[in-house]
Amino acid sequence: MLEGYNLDINTQMKTLENIIMSSEIINTALKRAKQLNIDNYYIGAGCITQTVWNYLSNYPLDYGIKDIDFVYFDNLNLDFESENRVIMQVKQLYSALRIETDVKNQARVHLWYKDHFGYSIEPYTSLESAINTWPTTASAIGIRLDNNNEFKVYAPFGLNDLFGKIVRANKSQITKQIYEKKTASWLGKWSDLKVIPWE
Repeated sequence: MLEGYNLDINTQMKTLENIIMSSEIINTALKRAKQLNIDNYYIGAGCITQTVWNYLSNYPLDYGIKDIDFVYFDNLNLDFESENRVIMQVKQLYSALRIETDVKNQARVHLWYKDHFGYSIEPYTSLESAINTWPTTASAIGIRLDNNNEFKVYAPFGLNDLFGKIVRANKSQITKQIYEKKTASWLGKWSDLKVIPWE
């Protein structure tokens, strides 16, 4: 039985916190993030989801994780130079963690999205509205520590697919091609994932 699956949300939240805080990399990333003096941010997506999958599969907690996704929202500074300053700060902050960082100001994603993915999107209105569009229900998740070191989670689709190792498309923005490429890559590392086909 998968720990956390089909349990109440409070139990799932506590289980998630225990797993994430037992990961040396993610624990350190969360604690150090407060040094950046950025209030509106999350560490999220793959590095969180895959840490949980690794725990459930009895793999090393950092297995298969290629980077730390650090997202923030600053709609007053949409130039690349401002974003790049944050990118450099985060890279320096996490330089000892032996893992890449992927830093994005979600307020300016619409400026480059078409060039990267081939179609345009509307500007996000908040950090949470960005996470609402992330490719799968299990990976649409952001975590941070608040000013009192309380564990804060934003997971618009809940946590059950995450704990059930269920990969389900969030079709609000991605295409079938993007979804199938992502799921094929994940299955190469976590072969027991339950991938729901695109319909």
